[in-house]
Amino acid sequence: MKMDPKTIKVAIITASDKGFAGEREDLSGPAIQEMMEEKGFTVTGITLTSDDPDMLKEAMINLADNKGADIILTTGGTGFTSRDNTPDATRAVIDRDAPGFPEAMRAESIRITPRGMLSRGTAGIRGRTLIINLPGSVKAVKECLAVIIDALQHAVEMINDGQNCAERFNG
Repeated sequence: MKMDPKTIKVAIITASDKGFAGEREDLSGPAIQEMMEEKGFTVTGITLTSDDPDMLKEAMINLADNKGADIILTTGGTGFTSRDNTPDATRAVIDRDAPGFPEAMRAESIRITPRGMLSRGTAGIRGRTLIINLPGSVKAVKECLAVIIDALQHAVEMINDGQNCAERFNG
């Protein structure tokens, strides 16, 4: 059954030690919010965490299990540094992989810059929540989200076995 994107709840997590410490303004989370709202999705908010893997896991679990997010989009922490923990935290909380999303994003990123292959971003499903890691820079977030955004509504429909979100929560 075709869902109204307004019924799909999107939560955003920005992983940034400097942002969490108040040393840097989060620009990537708001960029994701703007793009998702332009497509009609309901963004429930942006959670700012440090790059601590336990804090990231806790935020993902809370948004998926307690807050009823249909989609969690993370930004930041997908590179090679020792503090880039977002993909590892995501793999620790998902039940099933959704490899097409990061594959598509990396394929497009590599067309733009050879550094696109340096993203360790992953994606998967926890219960009925789709979790996707996006890069940390605003430019890369916009490029990568543009690649996958049109598949997100159908992905949520599939996760819900064709039942729309309003029916799931109200019926």
